Amino acid sequence: MENHFGKKRLVIVGGGVAGSLVAKSLQFTAHVTLVDPKEYFEITWASLRSMVEPSFAERSLINHRDYLIRGDIITSNAVNVTETEVFTEDGNKIAFDYLVIATGHSDQVPKIRRERLEQFKEDNERIKSARSIMIVGGGPTGVELAAEIAVDFPDKKVTIVHKGPRLLDFVGTKAADKTLKWLESKNVVVKLEQSIDLNELTNEYKRYRTSNGDIVEADCYFLCLGKPLASAWLEDTIFKHDLDDEGRIKVDEKLRVIGRRNIFAIGDITDIPEIKQGFAAQQHAEVVVKNLKVMIDGGRDCSNCRMETYKPQIPMAIVSLGRKEAVAQLPLLTVIGRAPGFVKSGDLFVGRTRKQMGLKSDIPHN
Repeated sequence: MENHFGKKRLVIVGGGVAGSLVAKSLQFTAHVTLVDPKEYFEITWASLRSMVEPSFAERSLINHRDYLIRGDIITSNAVNVTETEVFTEDGNKIAFDYLVIATGHSDQVPKIRRERLEQFKEDNERIKSARSIMIVGGGPTGVELAAEIAVDFPDKKVTIVHKGPRLLDFVGTKAADKTLKWLESKNVVVKLEQSIDLNELTNEYKRYRTSNGDIVEADCYFLCLGKPLASAWLEDTIFKHDLDDEGRIKVDEKLRVIGRRNIFAIGDITDIPEIKQGFAAQQHAEVVVKNLKVMIDGGRDCSNCRMETYKPQIPMAIVSLGRKEAVAQLPLLTVIGRAPGFVKSGDLFVGRTRKQMGLKSDIPHN
């Protein structure tokens, strides 16, 4: 069924790194409706740099309308979906011919871009005014934040409290060990196999006791724990049997939801066995864009269409360590220092991502 403009109707739920790229790429091929609870797209891997340098966020927070010049934007949460329609929290009912689910992880951030910019300024003030800082969580977010603070504010006492036996659980032990040594060389204290009772975290108390009984003094703290998948809204929908035990959507090699011809899922919310990171999500988006173009040209069933197959990414990751260094886990090698830092840490791929979205890489948003 076509809309009144004679174009197929494509609804994309989720305006993160994957969903926004699909919307931008297909806005002239289909009638696109983007459903997202925020008015902007955030380059999330740049958010930690924005905490130590708030002006960095001017380039990494992009209003959806800046790249989606044709199509509809509904700033709301999706709450239900049928075989033909998406329902939103604010009462919208959007019919579709094709659907892409790209809701990623749940993150409580402001709806308005200006308020998110203010949030970064507030975090920056907390960091600058503190003598000691505690970071709860030693995954990539906690490690990168600790490194950003240690490099830009070397006079601050930074402590990471991590419940796991090593940092960066998602990569190999060599990368974790090299990262630990690097942090310790910057006077970051790392407490492994310890946790903090989150119920005791307040802005009034400066001393926190870990599960091992250690005392951590901190003028402020940041929680860098894993965020839940944004898939709870699907549990009472037609997709309730398409979720695995972790809440991830099961997809086939074409990135379609298992058993469905016209519905795709991309990004962190999928059950694809690979490291969940922005680069992989962008690859998902590119495959789905190609497949949707083929399907729109060939018809919804598209039984004879030659569609793109997605192959899971090989285990590879780069974790930024401040402005000039990084640790990289490659298939046959683990490297730390300036070389991987040259690849990622300077601009954190912000310029490249802006270009991918059809925007100038070096012009801040006004």
